[in-house]
Amino acid sequence: MSEKASPLLRLENVCKSYHKNLVLENISFEVNRGETVTLIGPNGAGKSTLMKISLGILEASSGSVHRDASITIGYMPQKVMIDPVLPLSVRDFLYLRPNTSYDDVAEALETVRLSRLSEQPVQGASGGEMQRILLARAILGKPDLLVLDEPVQGIDIMGQQEIYGLIAQIRDETGCGVLMISHDLHLVMASTDQVLCLNRHICCSGSPEFVKDNPEYHAMMGRPMEGVAIYTHHHDEGHEHKHHHGHDHD
Repeated sequence: MSEKASPLLRLENVCKSYHKNLVLENISFEVNRGETVTLIGPNGAGKSTLMKISLGILEASSGSVHRDASITIGYMPQKVMIDPVLPLSVRDFLYLRPNTSYDDVAEALETVRLSRLSEQPVQGASGGEMQRILLARAILGKPDLLVLDEPVQGIDIMGQQEIYGLIAQIRDETGCGVLMISHDLHLVMASTDQVLCLNRHICCSGSPEFVKDNPEYHAMMGRPMEGVAIYTHHHDEGHEHKHHHGHDHD
């Protein structure tokens, strides 16, 4: 196989309007096997709309979306609603996914390091455990493309790094492609290949290192959030940057 495999997903000049209001303008990118592409942008930038168009849930107003005809997609939503009084174990929650065997469930739980929770009630899971359960559900069926919407929402920094590490490990072991929405470039730097900074259009894109130093990225994201350290979890030149600009004004 000397020739380059075709992308799992390719968008070309995608635009989306709601009632004449342009939400996405001329978006083009692709996701290849074994590659992680991360969408970063402020609230209202169109990240979720772009993800829905990529998944085929929404139609683009113009432009084209190509999904490899034979690919399977695993989707990890931000959260799921589970009836608090429904007696449902973690194993049975995952087994609810169509065409899933208990062997598949056991393997997915092992991959996300949650085998010990298999028989526990899913409602008892902590925030970090729940995100890993949703990741386990997304990898059932061994998808070619993993699509993850803010996969670390609401968990601490250590838990976030663990989830990003798991996602990178799954990508490396299975060769799947990953399309991810994230709110923090510095946390995903170690595990992403390509970053797209989105604010209705793509402001800048490239490797995490390139984007990190790009003025377009800083202009788009504004000042660093107070109290949040900037992490690159490896090959950081011996120091962590912890800049707090509490006194800046917009």
